[in-house]
Amino acid sequence: MVEHVYRRAAAARGVDAVVVATDDERIAAVVTGFGGIARMTSASHRTGTDRIAEIAADLACEVIVNVQGDEPLVEPAMIEEVIAALAADADTPMSTLRRRIDAAAEYRNPNVVKVVVDAAQRALYFSRAPLPFAREPAAAFKHIGLYAYRRDFLLTLTTLPQTPLEIAESLEQLRALEHGFRIRAVETLHDSIGVDTPEDLDRVRRQLAVGTSA
Repeated sequence: MVEHVYRRAAAARGVDAVVVATDDERIAAVVTGFGGIARMTSASHRTGTDRIAEIAADLACEVIVNVQGDEPLVEPAMIEEVIAALAADADTPMSTLRRRIDAAAEYRNPNVVKVVVDAAQRALYFSRAPLPFAREPAAAFKHIGLYAYRRDFLLTLTTLPQTPLEIAESLEQLRALEHGFRIRAVETLHDSIGVDTPEDLDRVRRQLAVGTSA
C-alpha cells in the first residue's frame, strides 16, 4: 500500500521529492526496498502532522504536502490541486480538498469527515457528524485528508497546543481553525479511499485489480 502511495505522489507535477516519515523500521525497510526514501522519526508524536514537521524542519523548501500512507488510490492530480490552492492564495497557509457527497450513507458515516466552507472556499468547520444540517436539500462535502502547508506555518502549527474540538472530533486540522488560521478547502472531482477497516482494504484491492486489468 505504501508503495502505491509513494509512486502516485512522485508522479504529481510540482513535487520535487517524496519522503516517507515513519517511526516503524518495518515500513522504512519496505520503502528502501522498492527504491524510495524513508526517514525515521520520534515515536512520541501526537499526530501525523507533528511527524512530518520533524522532517520538514530539515528540508529547504517552501511547501510541504502531507499524503497519508493509507490512501493508495490518491491521484497525482489531487496533489497538484492542493499545491495550486496555495499558489492561488498567498494569504492562506494551508490547503486541503473536498468532494461532493452523493450517497446518503457517506453523509451519515462518522468515518467520513464532512467540511463546510465560506464563499472563498475557506473551511468553516470539519466534523464527523452530518454537516451541514439541512432543513432543505443542500450540498454536503466529504473532506479528503490531503494537505499542503507552507513550511514555516507547518513548523508553527506543531508548536501550538492541541485544542478542545481537535480532541473531541479527533481531527487534527481543527487545531489550525481553533487557533485562528485559514484552511483553503478546494473542491475536487477526484476521490480516494482511506484504509481504516478490512472492508476498506478489500474495496481498494478490487479497484486496483480493475485498474491493472484495464
